[in-house]
Amino acid sequence: MSFELAPIDVETRANVLVEALPYIRRFAGSVVVVKYGGNAMTDAEAAAQFAADVVLLQAVGIRPVVVHGGGPQISALLTRLGKKTEFRDGLRVTDAETVDIARMVLVGKVNRDIVASINVHGPIAVGLSGEDAGLIVASARNPDLGFVGDVAAVNPSILERLLHEDLIPVLSTIGSGPDGQAYNINADTVAGAIAEALSAEKVVYLTDVEGLLDDVDDPASLISRVSSAALQAKIDDGTLTGGMVPKIAACVHAVEHGVGSAHILDGRRPHVVLLELFTDAGIGTMVTKGEP
Repeated sequence: MSFELAPIDVETRANVLVEALPYIRRFAGSVVVVKYGGNAMTDAEAAAQFAADVVLLQAVGIRPVVVHGGGPQISALLTRLGKKTEFRDGLRVTDAETVDIARMVLVGKVNRDIVASINVHGPIAVGLSGEDAGLIVASARNPDLGFVGDVAAVNPSILERLLHEDLIPVLSTIGSGPDGQAYNINADTVAGAIAEALSAEKVVYLTDVEGLLDDVDDPASLISRVSSAALQAKIDDGTLTGGMVPKIAACVHAVEHGVGSAHILDGRRPHVVLLELFTDAGIGTMVTKGEP
């Protein structure tokens, strides 16, 4: 799927700015956590647009934090090395060799690429992982999954210091256990936990679908707004399965624990974060706390 932006005249551009103004005022000074992942990361043009959007958020007074995954990149390297990948409930089974590969890809490659793309616009992005300054304390999720971790605790002090200095943290989702063992943690889960720890106004999930669909086979069934209780019901009754479960569960947990709202957006769409945050109509799916 590809998206093209139609040219707009000067008057329309002015109207767009006027429409964005109240949202800029409303969210100025607030933290917005953006989970960046999926195939949008592998497209150079989309990556450059994402970097520009993050810089724009900061320029208008919002304090963005980028949390990134790197599933496609990890899978690609595992394939090159002849190592098979197994997923269970959307999570990658991770043995000792795989966690080393994931660490190398996420911290040493993907994180550096995102930081570099943001810093094209100025020296404002700082890359780190959950292992830095005790940011993410991890625990093993399930012995059958190997070194797949859960977030046991978040110490956001390093993020708060970076934000205070008007820097943009870019976080890769490798956490560390009390014994120093590295764990690969689902990026959706980490984004929600970071948003909660920072009392973020919003947590935004960029993915490869337009949002949450009521019928997965009908793109027109996009759910534009839904309550956390309604989503939890969909998880409990088995309506939602597979790779979407960690994302939805993270959304529900975040808004139930102090985050203003969670958003599921199509990261392949140009400037999708700006469209969601700064326009009346919005785009994608917005999750808020409440009853069904």
